[in-house]
Amino acid sequence: MTAGEMVAATVPMVRTLNLEFLESTAERAVVRLPDQTDFHNHVGGPHAGAMFTLAESASGAIVIAAFGDQLTRAVPLAVKAEIGYTKLAMGEVTATATLGRPVADVVAELDEGKRPEFPVTIEIQRADGAVTGEMTVVWTLRPNG
Repeated sequence: MTAGEMVAATVPMVRTLNLEFLESTAERAVVRLPDQTDFHNHVGGPHAGAMFTLAESASGAIVIAAFGDQLTRAVPLAVKAEIGYTKLAMGEVTATATLGRPVADVVAELDEGKRPEFPVTIEIQRADGAVTGEMTVVWTLRPNG
């Protein structure tokens, strides 16, 4: 099961929005929100809440891809998120997430008994390539027990 499939299987909102996981590796996650009138805003583009969920889901996919082997000893949790909407989004939009710290550094902190935090940055783009939003989600790996 890919990281994207794991996110879709465990997060019902992902299925509600019909998010499509195009890529989910430890280096990059790419997720698409199809153009769906049920999730439009007052100007006919994707609703801000749907774009937030899209970007947060992309961040979750990269976290699972990067740290899936740590799930027996820690649970990934989003700590905080900040999003900026920079241009009008219309039609389908795609979120591309990248990890902000080396995986080995985060795992080393976990090995030391710490609760590491790390940022994931996400760009949201229209089909024409224009960046319509940027988001940063800070994640932690909370040790079990």
